[in-house]
Amino acid sequence: MNLLEQIVKSFSDYAWGLPLVILLIGGGLYLLILSRFLPFRFIGHAIEILRGKYDDPNDPGQISHFKALTTALSSTIGMGNIAGVAVAISFGGPGAMFWMWVSAIVGMSTKFFTSTLAIMYRGKDSRGDLQGGPMYFIMEGLGKHWKPLAVMFSFFGMIGALPVVNVNQLTQAINDIILIPNGVVVGLKSNLIIAFILVSLTSVIILGGLQRISNAASKMVPSMVLLYFILVLYILISNYEVVPKYLMMIFTDAFAANHFTGDPFLGGVLGALVLLGIRRGAFSNEAGIGTAPMAHGAAKTDEPVREGLVAMLGPAIDTLVVCTLTALAILVTGVWETTSDNGVSLTASAFSSAMPGYGKYLLMLCVLIFSVSSLFSYAYYGTKCMSFLIGAEKKHYYNYIYIVSIILAATTPFSMMLNLIDGTFALMAIPTMIATVIMAPRVVKEIKAYFRRVNKYIKYDK
Repeated sequence: MNLLEQIVKSFSDYAWGLPLVILLIGGGLYLLILSRFLPFRFIGHAIEILRGKYDDPNDPGQISHFKALTTALSSTIGMGNIAGVAVAISFGGPGAMFWMWVSAIVGMSTKFFTSTLAIMYRGKDSRGDLQGGPMYFIMEGLGKHWKPLAVMFSFFGMIGALPVVNVNQLTQAINDIILIPNGVVVGLKSNLIIAFILVSLTSVIILGGLQRISNAASKMVPSMVLLYFILVLYILISNYEVVPKYLMMIFTDAFAANHFTGDPFLGGVLGALVLLGIRRGAFSNEAGIGTAPMAHGAAKTDEPVREGLVAMLGPAIDTLVVCTLTALAILVTGVWETTSDNGVSLTASAFSSAMPGYGKYLLMLCVLIFSVSSLFSYAYYGTKCMSFLIGAEKKHYYNYIYIVSIILAATTPFSMMLNLIDGTFALMAIPTMIATVIMAPRVVKEIKAYFRRVNKYIKYDK
């Protein structure tokens, strides 16, 4: 097991080398400049679209803008926001959060472009149903000669969509917060029981297809973000006197790297800290990875730019809001310096410190909702990838692989699961970002055409 864990870590570290950082961040900055900072100029218009102002039930697609966003968010707002942030702070200190913010700001532009392309170049699966996602916009937008990129994305997408990190950390949370404090001996048997409960719950939703997944996500996502926001707000109010100090430290430590404890990279400690923040940011908001365009590609719309505007809200909600809340809760309570806990256990320590006795149980409720909602969306992504590779008639086989992975994840070390998904996400990002950068000028033309059509609401060129 130790040898396997080392192999997976080496794979992940190699995949997250300098070329990928340049592709993700450099490519995202290029898209941001090319669009003339569109994600920040039209947030108000994006919210109007999300509220349904421009909805037309006759538009092609399967689900509404709101359900597309909540389905995408139900996968991104998960353990990346609780365990991922905790890992970043454990290894990189407060400064890691700054680079997660950079990843999110650049990621808003990336999400806009990838999700716009998902509508511009929708393709049809073997059943003739309209589908969106990187594999389809690569084939439809770049042509059949680029099929190896589409196959690469779909193959690694099936692995990246496995819910192993969410399940692993949910199991750890149940063990650390509920079972161990109440005298229950945890081990393989208890982990398997948790896994079988999760399998039963997940199967009911994922076997019902996209409509059932999107319906569940649209109900769970808003409520879980609101509950988490209220709980962390209480922690911040309880420790209000140190909030300014740690907010400032996020900025100062981003360049000083005083608290970094990981392996040096590139230019030394600072380079390693930058990589850590970008890596954890990508794990959290998945911008540039290619998962969200699969959900947004199913939206009922004939205006690609509208769906891109809705999609760009994802990194803002996920990283700029939810991840920042987690980071501040861990920092202001001081547990990041006083405990050796990592992952979800570190966040649980922060909640217990601020709300002795009941805080960890409230976090457990959030963790449960975060994790279970993520299980639904990732299953949809995996079936879409398998459908592209071997045909829509056989895509249901992925659900069985998915269910087996839940059992595997509940009984495997956290670091191995995190490195596996990290490395796979990196290999999904390569085809997604290459195709997006190549087709970016086409999206800019579509932006101008869109705002000319709706210029009675907005003047794009002024």
